[in-house]
Amino acid sequence: MPCTPDPALCRALGTDLATAGFTADALRDAWGEAADGAIARGLRLPAERALAGRSDALAVLARLLVLGLRQPVAVVDAALPQTGAAGLVALELAMTDAGDVVPRAVIRPQEFGDDAGDAHWWIASDLDEAALGGPLPEDHVLGVGGASLTLAGLQLPGHVGRVLDIGTGCGIQALRARRDADLVVATDVSQRALHFTRLNSLVNGFDGIEERRGSLFEPVAGEQFDRVVSNPPFVITPRSEGVPAYEYRDGGLVGDALVAEVVSGVGAHLAPGGVAQLLGNWEYRDGEDGLDRVRQWVAASAVPLDAWVLEREVLDPLAYAELWTRDGGTPPGSPDAQRLLGAWLDDFAERGVTAVGFGYVLLRRAGGSAPTLARYERVTQPVGGALGPHLTAALAVHDRLAGLDDAALAACVLQVAPDVTEARHHLPGAEDPSVIELRQGGAFARVLEVDPALAGLVGACDGDLPVGVLVDAIAQLLEVDAAELRADLLPRVRELLFTQFLQFA
Repeated sequence: MPCTPDPALCRALGTDLATAGFTADALRDAWGEAADGAIARGLRLPAERALAGRSDALAVLARLLVLGLRQPVAVVDAALPQTGAAGLVALELAMTDAGDVVPRAVIRPQEFGDDAGDAHWWIASDLDEAALGGPLPEDHVLGVGGASLTLAGLQLPGHVGRVLDIGTGCGIQALRARRDADLVVATDVSQRALHFTRLNSLVNGFDGIEERRGSLFEPVAGEQFDRVVSNPPFVITPRSEGVPAYEYRDGGLVGDALVAEVVSGVGAHLAPGGVAQLLGNWEYRDGEDGLDRVRQWVAASAVPLDAWVLEREVLDPLAYAELWTRDGGTPPGSPDAQRLLGAWLDDFAERGVTAVGFGYVLLRRAGGSAPTLARYERVTQPVGGALGPHLTAALAVHDRLAGLDDAALAACVLQVAPDVTEARHHLPGAEDPSVIELRQGGAFARVLEVDPALAGLVGACDGDLPVGVLVDAIAQLLEVDAAELRADLLPRVRELLFTQFLQFA
């Protein structure tokens, strides 16, 4: 690798995979939920046992393309009648040895769903450590993982013209973006990654994806895009001899400098109103908050940027080092693992790093001379489903609220979002609740503790009366000054609208 994938062979492979019923659901049915989970942890034995004795096309392709097991040429030819073993070899997905087909890559079915409907793709990438039987090579091209799916689900829906995918890897973000975009430019420093992106585009019947080689913004100098999406190589890696520099996760810079470079530089490549979305790590250094570091990066942009940054987790230096040592396939407790852990801890100590944050970054080129959105928050509870529609709605609400003063907001009619519930907690024997919570069933699954006045207002928002009328009624009921209550509640109403506990009727 790399070669230029033959489009006709890629189309043939896609047809063969479809004919064989090579889907994620079919594989789960074939080897069971427990084996499916084991594969995600790098254990393939349960799946091998579940497929024992089967010679149908699905079983052959599961062994060859998912588990990375060699298969006889004859059975591969039967399972892939249009492509054949020779076609896999020509696409550099396999080689032959002593009458067997030996995989050089994995191809895994991938399900994706959003407001545009469900998609079923096949994503080729390099063999994982289970198939290799050891640590990954430094030029490894990663398949679809949890972070990839998270970012795909974060992408804002809706038609746009041009999208830039920085650090495309196997191309999963480019495929997701192409569902809404006329053109996607996918970049990577790795020619091998660009090969997989091209191959995956062709196998899944996509056009309009253009691959370019280079680091960060170099391949698109002077160009602007409606959207930028990136799962960059953000992992903080010691710049020490003997520490693997995996291309898929290590951008070659010190600490969190690569994420800083993306955040501070992306604005120049956004068209007016354009949005960039990325995942990243940021360091906490000697008492300096990690989110404050991200604020500084945003402020360094050459153009004003609206920013919404959500920190999802924080790891201490040892937990971070253990995570990425395991990720490369180094066995825990081995001498190599101990050496790598030491290198990470030394690197963090040199910069005074006390923790590392991970999260989502959404940046938008501001419409005026100054940004109107600067939201940096910690949202650590588990969430499920694609969040792109929620982010889109929140931005639209923000823009609407920016044009409403308090008098105009008080004149609005609101209603409670359909996924919101209320929980009241009473001490034994107490008439009044000691805690009132509003719970969000979707989106970020936020839980807010509210006082009786705000709880009463939310409960009364049924799409009938304006907010101001409701506040005045609550003030009379609670026997408090109506003006003071408005001053207290209206800013919190804005927050409830942005976070979508409340909606404009």
